[in-house]
Amino acid sequence: MRFLMRVMSFLALVLAVVLATVDALQSVAIGAPLFMPLAEALAGFGQSGLVLVQALERPHPEISAIDPLLQWALSQPASIVFCGVSLLFWMIGYRRRPARASFA
Repeated sequence: MRFLMRVMSFLALVLAVVLATVDALQSVAIGAPLFMPLAEALAGFGQSGLVLVQALERPHPEISAIDPLLQWALSQPASIVFCGVSLLFWMIGYRRRPARASFA
């Protein structure tokens, strides 16, 4: 399970770096800071990504407390969101060293 979390963390970090590189290139091209929102990045993955974004943007009466959080997350820069996801997966998959090994 830890290995899977570390792999997911690595993949999210790679995606974050790629998205940050795209943002940097576009910012240099237009001469002003430009950050791609998460909704736009997900929609860029094709038809399935577009369907996912449309499903997330619709109101959900059964989980109405999460709707503002979803709307906020979809408007944030995609590279930052994927950095946070990578950090979350890394923390889940982190393995502490035994305390006894450091005193040997």
